[in-house]
Amino acid sequence: MKDPYSIVKRPIISEKGMYLANERRAYAFEVDRKANKCEIRQAIEKIFSVKVKAVNTMNMKGRTANAQFKRAAHKSWKKAVVTLEGDYTIELF
Repeated sequence: MKDPYSIVKRPIISEKGMYLANERRAYAFEVDRKANKCEIRQAIEKIFSVKVKAVNTMNMKGRTANAQFKRAAHKSWKKAVVTLEGDYTIELF
């Protein structure tokens, strides 16, 4: 297994993410594009000492933006929504 901190890059903190965390105990993370669900599950369990119920992943396409006279492109990335079992929670703040 890879280093857990190289798999999980950062938590995604947004209004929808906070709603999922409060209502469904589901947390969103930006993860390595080559990581699969099993690796993500093991990394989250090891980093935060929690029990993971489900992992949903999606590939987010990088968007393009206009920057003065040329077009700039943002990189594509992978998002994982991790649902926790029982009374486990992750303190993000």
